[in-house]
Amino acid sequence: MNNEHILDATGLLCPLPVLKARKRLQSLNSGEVLTVQADDPAAIIDVPHFCAEAGHELVSSDLENPVQVYVIRKK
Repeated sequence: MNNEHILDATGLLCPLPVLKARKRLQSLNSGEVLTVQADDPAAIIDVPHFCAEAGHELVSSDLENPVQVYVIRKK
């Protein structure tokens, strides 16, 4: 059983990566993890802010590559 949830938001500009992440998280159960890939420079600010406002846990963020990777655990 594969419970890996990945959202490829590369090529999308603000606010679309966060809007798509919010919609995708709605279909997950509490405690499940969503990995978001984005290349929008604004995502560096938007994704952590979204998690803080919505109460989700930002488990990790990898900002060292052209494609940023955020791991979000649903509240």
